[in-house]
Amino acid sequence: MSPTTKRIASIDVARGLVMLLMTVDHVRETFFLQHQVSDPMNVAGTDPGLFFSRMAAHFCAPMFVFLTGLSAWLYANPPGGPRDATGFLAKRGAFLILLEIVVINFAWTGSFTPHTIYLQVIWAIGLSMLALALLHRLPLPVLALLGAAIVGGHNALAGISFEPGTLAAGIWTVLEQRGFLLDDPVRVRISYPLLAWIGVILLGYACGPLYARATAPDLRRRALVLAGLAALALLLVLRTWNIYGEALPWAPQEDLVRSAMSYLNLTKYPPSLDFLLLTLGVGLLVLAWIERIDAGWTQVAAVFGGAPLFFYILHLYLLLAAQRIAAAVLDVPRADFDHLWQVWLGAAFVSALLYWPTRRFGAYKRVTDKAWVKYL
Repeated sequence: MSPTTKRIASIDVARGLVMLLMTVDHVRETFFLQHQVSDPMNVAGTDPGLFFSRMAAHFCAPMFVFLTGLSAWLYANPPGGPRDATGFLAKRGAFLILLEIVVINFAWTGSFTPHTIYLQVIWAIGLSMLALALLHRLPLPVLALLGAAIVGGHNALAGISFEPGTLAAGIWTVLEQRGFLLDDPVRVRISYPLLAWIGVILLGYACGPLYARATAPDLRRRALVLAGLAALALLLVLRTWNIYGEALPWAPQEDLVRSAMSYLNLTKYPPSLDFLLLTLGVGLLVLAWIERIDAGWTQVAAVFGGAPLFFYILHLYLLLAAQRIAAAVLDVPRADFDHLWQVWLGAAFVSALLYWPTRRFGAYKRVTDKAWVKYL
């Protein structure tokens, strides 16, 4: 495999890995919801296996948003020379927002007239792309500083609040405070406050030149490793002494496992600075590592990373159908797994079942001239 091919393949592999971890969490939400987890999680009342299964899914959204920004830079800077990415980012972002409202919500609720519309990760990515469409022409150092300032500084805004029902309160709900945007005639819940994700997508875009053809692979990997280690080192300092970056302080528990759970129990909605230091720090190290790997499992992961939105939609509808069918066969309101290992096995089964459709669609996407296919 050529260096250029490995450079791009590593992005697909990383994206595929987070899609597979995401599948585990979505199987949990479909068949293991009787064991609820909060955000942050209840360390005292959560089984360690469930805690770390949920925590594994924490890497999905940060890395996907970061890689979305990185891929946007690659789109704007193809081998033939720079091109304007504004239209692509704006149309793609608007498409994702519409997709969240119309297609994704039905997959979660199973209803054409849901009582609540949940604006989740696809919506957040769509709005982040709209923000990037407005900002991407700024110099890359400015984008990097702006992204870092948002990611590092938004925790300081946590105490800000506005009178409920006002325009300011609505805007703040979208940006930083998870909650309901509307109550009538349909409830609209912001599950993924936006502000921090804009910072992540800007950081991803600013890192794009690391994946330019002219960048030596060793230089790229060294930069990724240094950035990843720096993020984890900063996390170690901030989290160990509960200095800043996470609203929930950690404390030693009755045993080592529970202490580790307390230490790693970080806020996702909105993602705290510590949450992003952990997930992006590890993610950057993985990006550097997988570029050296050419094995069967990386090729499998790249299939899911090559058509992520197609797989995302397909697996949600498969889980919806599986839950409905299982509940009908068992004659129960909701079918549930009894053990956590069944969640992981179910995720493996779903991924295996969708491997060939995703592979075929990814191959088709690379050769077709139909513009709408590129959005999936």
